[in-house]
Order: sequence, then C-alpha cells, then structure tokens
Amino acid sequence: MRFTTLLLGGVTLAIATPAFAQSETDPPAPITVSGSATIVSDYRLRGVSQTDKNAALQASLTIAHESGFYIGTFASNLAGWGTFGGSNLELDAIAGYKHDFNGTTLDGGVTWYTYPGGFSESDVVEFYLRGSRTVGPAAVSVGVAYAPTQTSLGRIYNNAADYAAGIQRDPRRWDNLYLNGDIAVGIPTTPLTAKAHIGYSNGNPGLGPNGTSLSPTGEYVDYAVGMDFAFLKNLTLNLSYIGTNIGNNESAYLAPNFRSSKDGSSIASGKAVFGLTAAF
Repeated sequence: MRFTTLLLGGVTLAIATPAFAQSETDPPAPITVSGSATIVSDYRLRGVSQTDKNAALQASLTIAHESGFYIGTFASNLAGWGTFGGSNLELDAIAGYKHDFNGTTLDGGVTWYTYPGGFSESDVVEFYLRGSRTVGPAAVSVGVAYAPTQTSLGRIYNNAADYAAGIQRDPRRWDNLYLNGDIAVGIPTTPLTAKAHIGYSNGNPGLGPNGTSLSPTGEYVDYAVGMDFAFLKNLTLNLSYIGTNIGNNESAYLAPNFRSSKDGSSIASGKAVFGLTAAF
C-alpha cells in the first residue's frame, strides 16, 4: 500500500503562475508549478510491487511558494497487493516546507495516501523529513518517515488462515517507521546519472483491516540501484534493479496476496524496472 498528502483544488491551480511563463529576464515567480508524467514497467513502493508486477501510469504535480511551502499530489493505477477496491487508484496528497541552510536542504511535511472509492480504513497518514546535500560529484540525501498509530496499520490478522476466515484476533493499532538514504552521481560529459537507494521499514507484523501494511513482515530492507539517461528536453529514461530482503518463508502467511497472479512469484523479489518520465 502507498501513502499520500493534501489534495489540490481547482482554485489553487487557477491562481498559480506556471514557471515556464517567465522569461529569462523576469524575476522568479512567487508561485511555481512543476510536474511529471511517468510510465513504469512495475510500480514498486519500498521494494514491493503495487501493480502485480505489471506496468503503471503515474502523474505528479507540485505547487510551490517562494517562502518554501508547497503542496502536491501523486496518482497511480494499482493491482494486486496495492488494490483496496474502488477505482484501483492511489491518489496521494502532500504538503510540506523546504529550505536551504548553507548548502543543506531540509524538506519536511505530511503525506496522505488515499484510494478513491475503496474500502474504509485503508488510508494512511505519514509525516516525513529529508535532508540533502551535494558532496563533491554526488547528491546525497537521508530521510525518515513516520506513520503514527492508526487503524489501517492495525495488526488484526495474524496469519493467512485468520485473514481468509475473517478472524480478527488482535485488533491492536500500530505505527510505522521508515529510514532511507539515496545517492546520485552524474557521469561527467554524459547524460547519465548513477543512483542507489537503501531503506528500512519497521511496523505492524501482520495485516490491517483490508490486508493493509507498510511493513508486511514486521521489518525489512528494500534497495535499488540504477541509471538515469536524460535526453531531448525534459525526458528521462530510468533502468533500476529493485528488491527487498523479504524471503518466501517470511511472507508465507500473506499468500496468495503477496504472490504474482501470473506465476506465483513473490512481489517483493528483485526485478529490473524500466521507467520513462516527462517533466515540466
């Protein structure tokens, strides 16, 4: 499952001034709009497929004020593990504040992960803080995300049999902690950027009301290594290998939900993922 932030209203969009409307001689606009459209071969959230190892279409939009405050949204189709009924859509809302402190950028805010038309008690609210800095040729960032105790992260079903039978033995609510780090290094005289990611999740060791969980096995590590290729004006092609340390034995009680409907393989096992992004 995935989490989100504050939804954007039509009025906000109407009063925003797009960044591309400014000429090179104009002062920076007090409000800027940026966004992207992406197609990926598999939507992976913290290493776990949200689309049954199938492709996804995604879009994001951010409206930022010169003060550092911003709001944004993210949308993606879902399937399998990430589906909670309704339109099979994840729609996240985000609000935060970003500021540069002598070369170190701090970015903090909240994300609200929603599933329009889906089951109740599936949404998740999560707070985040990230610090980033350029170190020589590398852009380095570290972050923490914390989802406070909430019903959607409750440990209600302790095993596959209980989940299949709808037996709720331990209706305790849990929180979730996610620690992560990223590094990106541009390769000189080329349009290529090498990237790596590592993340650690710790949360409810079971399933919530609708099979929901941010840390389906209680705690696990996710990772990614890959390369960006920038071409034309605003297009980026990415190839990454993404996976987790979740083994079949650890996730056995989640079956068949935690298995691909095509071949029965784990949706948390390592896989090459392709993506093409157009930014504006």
